[in-house]
Amino acid sequence: MSRFGATVLDPVGPVLSAEEKAFFRDADPFAFILFARHVVDGDQLRRLCGDLREAVGRNALITIDQEGGRVQRLVPPMASQFLPPLEEVAQAGDHAAEAMNLRYQIIAHELRSYGIDSNCAPLVDVAAPETHPFLQNRCYGMQPDQVAAIGRAVADGLLAGGVVPVVKHLPGHGRAVSDSHKELPRVSVPRAALDQDFAPFKALNDLPMGMTAHLLYDALDDRPATLSPVIMQQIRQEIGFDGLIMTDDISMQALSGDRGQIAQQAIAAGCDAVLYCNAPLADKIRVAEASGQMTSEAQRRADRAIAARETPETIDIEALKAKHDALLNRA
Repeated sequence: MSRFGATVLDPVGPVLSAEEKAFFRDADPFAFILFARHVVDGDQLRRLCGDLREAVGRNALITIDQEGGRVQRLVPPMASQFLPPLEEVAQAGDHAAEAMNLRYQIIAHELRSYGIDSNCAPLVDVAAPETHPFLQNRCYGMQPDQVAAIGRAVADGLLAGGVVPVVKHLPGHGRAVSDSHKELPRVSVPRAALDQDFAPFKALNDLPMGMTAHLLYDALDDRPATLSPVIMQQIRQEIGFDGLIMTDDISMQALSGDRGQIAQQAIAAGCDAVLYCNAPLADKIRVAEASGQMTSEAQRRADRAIAARETPETIDIEALKAKHDALLNRA
């Protein structure tokens, strides 16, 4: 059996060109990711998902960032609008885990209705007062135990809805005081202090997929986590995460240099798949070639992640929404 390409890629726009279809057929990326620019309406989005799967000749995973709040690729009327996660957790109080579980069951239902069957959540980075605004209100709290409990509720909600969760950002992005989309954040705390950052990921180390952090930890290595064999080994051994690990988008400015070389470094470090977005087709071709096919271990993890995508039971979505809103309103 052939192995998938070790990439997760996005189409250029809302309709696949013949050139893209041919590229995806040949590159056979493990999965696809979508953004707001790929969405016109429900019928178009369903066609796009179908065309992506047709291009690779299989029922490939299609993922998206649908956290609610600021990071929400699908918006009303196509999807429900939610508070930023940190605000919802605060408003729900003692009901936070239950509310977030319901929220992500609703999100899963909405994603599946368009053909999307993975979501880049839960985000279990532990927030701090100094966490950069690009990340802070996307977090679930400032205490590792609370973050882990809510992260589990989020993952369970997605899985119940037939959507494969991608836990992020391994091994913990909460101490970032700069935006990794624009520059490489650097964390200079002692090694022992990082235990609380690792803790939620340890608690969720059974999840099928994870995403790395483009973050430099002085106590661990002089390379960003995505490109560090040292940190990847800690993720696998100390944190105990054996799910498929995809990089965060390697087009982000936190990583500098040739993107093909970065892709090779990420795979050599121990990542299973390279996420590469928002780039011209020629650049994607180069990154796909540099990433190559999945290793046997990566393919094993990929197969297990796909197997986690189960057909959800029929639910009363309006009843779930009413229960979710009631939990927020009574908190």
